[in-house]
Amino acid sequence: MNGAAQGRIAAGSPEFRRINRAMAFGGFSVFALLYCVQPLMPLLARDFSLTPAQSSLALSVSTATLAVALLASGSVADRIGRKQLMVASMVGGALLTLLSSFAVDYTQLVGVRVLLGFVLGGLPAVAMAYLSDEIEGGSLGLSMGMYISGSAFGGMSGRVLSSVISDFVSWRVAVGMLGAAGLYAAWEFSRSLPPSRHGATKRVHGPGFLDGLRIHLRDQGLPWLFVLPFLLMGCFVSLYNYISYRMLAPPFNLSQSAVGAVSLLYLLGMFSSMWAGKLADRLGRRNVLWLFMAVMIAGLLVTLHESVFAIVLGVGLATFGFFAAHSVASSWVGRRARPPQALASGIYLFCYYVGSSVVGWFTGYVWEHWGWSGVVAVLGALLGVALAIALRLRSLAPASSVVDSRDPGHLR
Repeated sequence: MNGAAQGRIAAGSPEFRRINRAMAFGGFSVFALLYCVQPLMPLLARDFSLTPAQSSLALSVSTATLAVALLASGSVADRIGRKQLMVASMVGGALLTLLSSFAVDYTQLVGVRVLLGFVLGGLPAVAMAYLSDEIEGGSLGLSMGMYISGSAFGGMSGRVLSSVISDFVSWRVAVGMLGAAGLYAAWEFSRSLPPSRHGATKRVHGPGFLDGLRIHLRDQGLPWLFVLPFLLMGCFVSLYNYISYRMLAPPFNLSQSAVGAVSLLYLLGMFSSMWAGKLADRLGRRNVLWLFMAVMIAGLLVTLHESVFAIVLGVGLATFGFFAAHSVASSWVGRRARPPQALASGIYLFCYYVGSSVVGWFTGYVWEHWGWSGVVAVLGALLGVALAIALRLRSLAPASSVVDSRDPGHLR
């Protein structure tokens, strides 16, 4: 039986548009609030007398606690409902972001950011599971790509706005304004998103956490798909973490606003995530995933050139490749995973944010001791491993439990 016959939502329907509108606001809120401090790290280092690695903790602690929260988010959603948890997550994240703007020292700021990660953990995995359950298989790649596009817009907006506002006023005003924007996004999300229909049955009959974990880890493909986000996100967040230090320093000496404007390259990610999702639905995820990783590696190598144009070009290529690869890999998890799908999404995103925290923090020490060439060497090695995994996944046999013979993407 195909997805449409099971009452799932197809592209072009009013419900599809409502869901994607809501998810755009959800992705915007979470990633704007989470990453707004990333371009501010040099300012935090100056104001609080920190090293680059220490200043990265403002971001790393949030992504670390968010990773932990993701593993429990599916169980919490089962108890209170998916929509309710996602709305509460957005409201709580916005309020904590407002609170962080009043931190009197770096310890307080880091403490609030620890709580922020826990609270924001209620949305990403649940959103991916919601889409996997509610959207029919042939439209899932597009829908997941649109959600990731909203995430890209949020990450871009948070970085650009915080940089520009901090240049003219202060980083505290910038963070506070983004918190207020998060409250508005939560309201729009709440009024747009239809309640989950297909998740309710799985809440009653689905396996528990440990049984679900065993199911996913025994799959021939999912463990490899769980490794990929650790490597990809770790490299991507490290690129943006320390490219700002490089461009603020001689010989470039760019302003904070100019460095923040580099995040406008996230527009490429907004395009590539949707385009890659449609391409994967048509050609198969196994056939396109490795190509996007190769693009990311090429972009990283271009940033070694000593010119602003080349650096921006390289970051743009890496951004394009990252969001395309993330869109394909995350939708592949949604298509392949058996119940409980929310747990599969949670594991994927757990690895995603652990990579952000661990690799993003570690490369701060690499930057301090070996500069940009050292950062590129470490990230290039990690991306090489990711490329090897993607090539291995090309020979992965379809999971019979999730095959839909009438879905053209069932072998992908």
